[in-house]
Formats: sequence, structure tokens, C-alpha cells
Amino acid sequence: MPTTLPLLHDYARRVVPESADMPPAPASLRVRRAASSDLDDLVALEQRSFSSDRLSRAQYRRHLDSDSALVLVASANHHLFLGSAVLFFRKRSAVARLYSLAARPEARGQGVGAALLEAAAMAARRRGSRALRLEVRTDNAAAIVLYERHGFRRIGRYARYYQDGTDAWRYEKALG
Repeated sequence: MPTTLPLLHDYARRVVPESADMPPAPASLRVRRAASSDLDDLVALEQRSFSSDRLSRAQYRRHLDSDSALVLVASANHHLFLGSAVLFFRKRSAVARLYSLAARPEARGQGVGAALLEAAAMAARRRGSRALRLEVRTDNAAAIVLYERHGFRRIGRYARYYQDGTDAWRYEKALG
């Protein structure tokens, strides 16, 4: 099994002012490897973050126990999950895949996605990957901006990739 990384990053973040429907803004954002005890929170986050193409409880359980997957969580404390990322690694491949990146809707724009992307790239480098790839809905402008700001470049398009028939852009970032 790969080396466990209990805490990948501890970020001091300046965040936007709180609103009534928003959890308290984190003074620091932590990204760590998810544990089996995080399963309920991961599933709840998935339900809040996506309207379709969701990971199931069984899929998360499998990924948490897999040598070829890594699940990361971003939190302000151990009980307030702000985001998650799922990475896949294939044997004899130097390319890692960012399969999912989720952030609580009320935490978007606060650096959660950026922190998870940085932690995912670091974890992929540690596993020997030379590149990180992902797919994103062609209509998800906010995610596209985030990925491009963090060094991902568009390398392809998949027609009707998502359950609802939306196309996907394929992106890659060199991990040199």
C-alpha cells in the first residue's frame, strides 16, 4: 500500500465574509487522505455537489480501500468537509487521473478547489506520475477557469460524455 499522507497541506486562507447560510469561514484549510470513517461525509458532499454523475457509497468504499485510488478531503476542521478529490493511478502508467473534484456549494470561491488541485498534483508526483489528466463539462465555466489557472491545458473533447449528454473537455497538466 502507498505511503499514507495524513495531512497533505495546511493552508492559511483569506476568505470571503460569512453569510447567514454559509458555515464559518475556515482560518486554515487542511487537505488530507480520506479515511473509512469519512465515508458518510463523502457521500453527503457528493449529493450536495452534483446533480448527476455522482459517486455511490459503494464506489467510495472501494476507492478508500484501493491501492490504485486516492481520496482526499479538504476541511476547516475534522467535522466540516468543504471538498474532496478522487485520483486514480494505473499500473505502468505515468499519468494520474483526477476523477472527481467536489466543493460544497457554499464554500466555492474560497480556495478549496485550488487546495485540492495542489494536493492532488503533489500526491501524483509522489506516486511517480508525470502528468495529471481530468475531464470537465464543457458548460462548467468556473471549473474550466480553475483548471486553466492551475496549469492544465485542453487536450481533447469527448462527445456526450456525461449522463445528460453534455460533452466534456479533457485537460492535462505536466507534473515536471
